[in-house]
Amino acid sequence: MMSETVDMLPKFESKVHPQQVTQQLQQQKTHGINQARVSASYKRLALASWIKENICKKECCFFEKDGSGDVCKCGYAKTDHTDEAIKPEDFTGESWNIHRHVREAPTDAFGDISFGGLGQKTGKYARVSTDTSPEILYQLLTEQWKLSPPNLLISVTGGAKNFYLKSHLKNMFHRGLIKVAQTTGTGVTIPVVCVVLDGGPGTLNTIYNAMQHGTPCVILEGSGRIADVIAHVSGLPLIRVTIALIQQLMKKFFGQEYEQFSDGKIIEWTKKIQDIIRMSHLLTVFRVSEDYHGDLDVAILQALLKASRSSEFLEVECWNRQLELAITWDRVDIAETEIFTEESQWKSNDLHWAMFSALTGNKPQFVSLLLENGVNLRDFLQEEETLCELYAQLPSCFFLRKLAKRIHSARCSGRQAFDREQGKKKISLTYVSDEVRHLLGKFTQPLYPPSTTTDQLNMSMDETSLSPSKSQTSSQAQLREDSPETQRDPGTDLFLWAVVQNNKELAEIAWEQCRDCMSAALAASKILKKMAREGSDADDTEEMRELANHYEKHAIGVFTECHNSDESRAKKLLVRMSHLWGRTTCLRLALEADDKNVIAQSGVQALLTQIWCGKLSVENPVWRVLICMVFFPLIYTGFLCFRHDEIIQRETAKDEEMKTVENLTGSTLRRNGYGPLKPMKHLGCWSRLMYLYTSPQVKFYWNIVFYFAFLFLFAVVLMIDFQKTPSAGELLLYIWLLSLVCEEVRQLFHDPDGFGFRKKAKMYINEFWNILDVLSIVLFLIGLAFRLTTELFYLGKIILCIDFVVFCLRLMAIFTISRTLGPKIIIVRKMMMDMFFFMFLLSIWVVAYGVAKQGILIHNENRLDWIIRGVLYEPYLIIFGQFPKNIDNTEFDMNSCSVNATDPLKPKCPVLNENQSPVFPEWLTIIMLCVYLLFANILLLNLLIAIFNFTFEEVQDNTDKIWKFQRYELIKEYHSRPAAPPPFIIFSHIYLFIRSMVLRRPPKIYKEFKNELNPTEDEELLTWESLMKDRYLVSARQEQSQSTERRILDTAQKVNIITDLLERNGETSAAAMLKRLTQLEEQVSQSTKALQLIMDSLKPQGVPSKDTQSRTPAVVDETPDSFRNASEKGSGFHVNSRQFSYPNSKLTRFPVPEEKVPWEVSFSSYKPTNYTSDDSKDHVDGSEPEALANYRNPGGRTGISGRGALSCLGPNLSVELVITRWRDSEKSVLEYLAVCDESRRTLALPAGPVDSADKLPPTLKKTMGKKLCETINAKLSEGTKVFEGYVDDCRNTDNAWVEMTVLNIHLDRKSQVMVDINNTVLSSNGALQWQEVSSKATLGSNQRESLRLAAALHNRKF
Repeated sequence: MMSETVDMLPKFESKVHPQQVTQQLQQQKTHGINQARVSASYKRLALASWIKENICKKECCFFEKDGSGDVCKCGYAKTDHTDEAIKPEDFTGESWNIHRHVREAPTDAFGDISFGGLGQKTGKYARVSTDTSPEILYQLLTEQWKLSPPNLLISVTGGAKNFYLKSHLKNMFHRGLIKVAQTTGTGVTIPVVCVVLDGGPGTLNTIYNAMQHGTPCVILEGSGRIADVIAHVSGLPLIRVTIALIQQLMKKFFGQEYEQFSDGKIIEWTKKIQDIIRMSHLLTVFRVSEDYHGDLDVAILQALLKASRSSEFLEVECWNRQLELAITWDRVDIAETEIFTEESQWKSNDLHWAMFSALTGNKPQFVSLLLENGVNLRDFLQEEETLCELYAQLPSCFFLRKLAKRIHSARCSGRQAFDREQGKKKISLTYVSDEVRHLLGKFTQPLYPPSTTTDQLNMSMDETSLSPSKSQTSSQAQLREDSPETQRDPGTDLFLWAVVQNNKELAEIAWEQCRDCMSAALAASKILKKMAREGSDADDTEEMRELANHYEKHAIGVFTECHNSDESRAKKLLVRMSHLWGRTTCLRLALEADDKNVIAQSGVQALLTQIWCGKLSVENPVWRVLICMVFFPLIYTGFLCFRHDEIIQRETAKDEEMKTVENLTGSTLRRNGYGPLKPMKHLGCWSRLMYLYTSPQVKFYWNIVFYFAFLFLFAVVLMIDFQKTPSAGELLLYIWLLSLVCEEVRQLFHDPDGFGFRKKAKMYINEFWNILDVLSIVLFLIGLAFRLTTELFYLGKIILCIDFVVFCLRLMAIFTISRTLGPKIIIVRKMMMDMFFFMFLLSIWVVAYGVAKQGILIHNENRLDWIIRGVLYEPYLIIFGQFPKNIDNTEFDMNSCSVNATDPLKPKCPVLNENQSPVFPEWLTIIMLCVYLLFANILLLNLLIAIFNFTFEEVQDNTDKIWKFQRYELIKEYHSRPAAPPPFIIFSHIYLFIRSMVLRRPPKIYKEFKNELNPTEDEELLTWESLMKDRYLVSARQEQSQSTERRILDTAQKVNIITDLLERNGETSAAAMLKRLTQLEEQVSQSTKALQLIMDSLKPQGVPSKDTQSRTPAVVDETPDSFRNASEKGSGFHVNSRQFSYPNSKLTRFPVPEEKVPWEVSFSSYKPTNYTSDDSKDHVDGSEPEALANYRNPGGRTGISGRGALSCLGPNLSVELVITRWRDSEKSVLEYLAVCDESRRTLALPAGPVDSADKLPPTLKKTMGKKLCETINAKLSEGTKVFEGYVDDCRNTDNAWVEMTVLNIHLDRKSQVMVDINNTVLSSNGALQWQEVSSKATLGSNQRESLRLAAALHNRKF
């Protein structure tokens, strides 16, 4: 009782049903604050009423002192009793009895409880009776207290009085329980475990009862009293746990409290401790010094696993139970060693629930373990609902918020119904596909085929319209029609699911399962970088960028392996169209993700160079190409090499090599049709000419030549031939410009990748050279318009002159293809950006000095042009050394200025005095000039130099990558560009216009940048890529293991392990030595007994009569002489016959410890209860002692005398049949006939009580039928006796016991008896079944032993 910290609810006289209170609350819901307070009060009233109606407490109703002090025999103080219990009138003259003087009453101890410590924490509590049903408690927790269903029940039991725990054990216990609470997940069948600390006799009863009901117990060694007693004897053989040992340990650990224990209680506790130790599968001792992990949570998990494995039949449910616990507690090490063993046989379907739990619970180690042990991702994600549910279970992340926003928009627009059935939101893969396509880009197709009943949303998030676009509609239709592409790769699906939630561990596991791994890595890089740009959380965005870089490295690693293995395949992999990632290519994904490191790879650059050269060989020097551009007949002389010629040369060399091999080996493969199909033909004259002039390289060179011609013509027109009426040269210039305009329009609308006009326009504007193109064209058009106007003729020429400058700047684009000058242009562009920011700083000083100087020197200047000169131009020139002369009287010249500003060509003179000399303070203007020069010339200019130097050093290392990245766009531009240069290109534009707009023909498809392979070739390429990925992963792991950091970590881990081992060895050396001595004594005892048996068998005389055999395993160990002699006569002691509770009665056996079982051992305090069952009721009968003396259980004492529940005194005979057959003629599988109990869902062998062992049990007629029983009865004499003797049965008493005869009747598959049995089995509706003889047979322990003996007769392993 903690009355000081308990806020008790008020006691209400009247009871109100909770449902009535709820109805009143709903009626009053709309009232104000006062009414809300009344509502809360009614809720408390409803809770109090419910608790009092359904929950009781136990209280003592008769106070009787227990020795000295005011303590009752119930264990509580006098002050804890009511007045009626202290002065009872109903129990006068009686002695205290727990069954009579402890009663149940409605509990009044419940409410809120406040816990001390750092931060006040308030919880709920209720005092309940131990007999309260679990259903009521579960209802209290979940319905009344509104708590989530518990995932684990830990019953902590121990000493409630004078409890003390050592500090290190207390910390470990608290830490272990906290870890258990943190690692316990959701969705687990509620497991129960009992944790024992300290404790007395009551705790021992709790442990015993818990283990009898299958609850595992964890004993904390070192916590004191009964916990330490059990911990000390748990490692000993059962026969060594004697009454004397228990007395010794009780005295040691209980101290003065031991004096209060009677001999009878010691005997009872010894028997219970023996039974507890016997149930080793439910007992776990947590030893701090010996436990490897040193964590209480591991001990609790191991206890639960041992309990789940305790079943004699390890079925699928048992293994699932173990795996469920391991996943919930995230103990992959235990799952790997104790669950996924050779005994367990898992199918993929059996592990799907575990896979889902591991994925949603973010347990990557378990995901890997499940994949290694049979989970097939294709089977797991076969149903679309599974993947949808995974997305529904996504943790809170950026993608989930975006997905929810998309679904909400669709629902609000009325375009898609939002399913809230059963309170769950259904996430369709259509929405996932739309959001992923938004992240990847509109150049991709939807990853998942759209539903036929779902309207799709437009991918542009910033568009107000939600109607589907035409391109998207066509792509959806294409996906519906293209059935092979709808077959998803499960590894890709899982990888995408992990990437969008930014989960590196799960994504890494899934990536290893992807088929199109390189495309997957690049797509992940693009998605993560896009989410990082759109996200707002700085930490999340940084993690996304790191993960994006990680998968960029993966893509580089796989491609490097591919390129090193086969260059041609690697190039094909770059431009292969990926059906799994929106029908795009690796090259396109790398470009969109801005993965410069990928593009900078030598293999990618080799592909770009190959595309740049077209059909020409990449080995051709540039000068040869330039010569052939002018003197094209040289291409027919071999002066220029074509790639087709190189292929022919390689094939020829290969063919010659094959011929050489055939001549040396005598092979006939070529003659048998396995040689090359046909030789390749040489290129024709026209083909060579076309290949030359359609090469992007040649197109580029011709465009450079004609661009110089264009600039030359432009300069001539501006300087020499710019007339009022346009001349022929100027008209040619206009036509030339028109062809340039047409080419820019073609580039804008040319969209082979399917970006869409908006994306394409955005990409066009983002290109710096395109901006110059647009600017130059706009300026030319403006200048042309002004030039054709008489009034603006000269202004038009000025604009055209400025436009010429822009056209000249555009000339720098030709250097981007150069490996030497291309990177330098990038540096210049970076420096220009730096210079713009520098000019902002410089303008502050220029304006500040210019305004001050102008105001001091000049009075009221009203000419704007001269104001600008004085404020901006002159201070700017000062930076470059042109100093003004009007600030110093010594250099001032009146002729250089105008006094009243009347001369428009001269500046206004400074303020003059009567002598016509300046009056400005000369000292001030000079100081201002010095300060200005100090900051502008020295500080800012040197700052600019430092900035340029920093930019150069920073960009220099990356310019090569940037140049290689930008090189792609130039190559792609000239690849798609018509062959003719401007102005002749206009004819190509006319042809393209007629082809697409008039003839409506589709554009030509080029495979250089995007190639769709046939299914066979695509499958072969992906298989090869998968092999290269495995090589890369192996090399990466080896490199990681050999790294210095990894070696340091491994060394540190090994040092820690060695340190732990040394510490444990130092602490447990004495215990280890004692254990070894115990094992040695046990082996000596076994050897002694074996020698004694050999000697007895060799004696020619005095052979003892055949003892009754036992079905229980032998237990041997060092014991007192009388005990040893008694145990040597038999093979062990019965266990079931000594259970405390006698079956089908309320009687309790007298406790019989192991050492007191043999009749030869004296047991003076042995007082068994005499019991004989009756049809009407149980009764105790102490009569007929003479008759009982004639019958003595051969297995020893049982703790109860009389006939018990058996039919007669003495042996009660029973027969058990093991009917076997071979399943087939090859005798590969041995089967047995089993009787099925549908109510209990168990199997059993045909058995029953008999009067004589040569007859069948009469009870089998009901199960097997009269005719079949008669047939088997005729075969009974042919059966082989497998076992005959005493059976350890729970119904046995001191004077009545069960003896069993086990017969094996083996039937011929073709016999008539076999036919009759099969007919009976078919007509039994499952009551009779043929089962395979194996160790997994779902039988009781005794019958499993019978089946094992029968299997041994037929030489079958059990």
